Amino acid sequence: MTNDKSRDHVIPLAPVVRLIRSTTYPARVSKGAAKELVSIMENIGIDLAMRAADLAKHANRKTVQDADIKLARKQWQE
Repeated sequence: MTNDKSRDHVIPLAPVVRLIRSTTYPARVSKGAAKELVSIMENIGIDLAMRAADLAKHANRKTVQDADIKLARKQWQE
């Protein structure tokens, strides 16, 4: 299951499968479930990265810093 050669996503499936297995019971995880979580994680990550880039630009910086990511997350949660 985790040896999927086709890469549709930036985040690999194997770590996501391990994440699901570490937090749930039973330990079996379908490929579809892992792909769905990867898709959600990537969409959230893209949104946060765009917000963080806007914050860096607003601060006249070309480098996105950890503080930008943290603030973007805080704004996203509100």
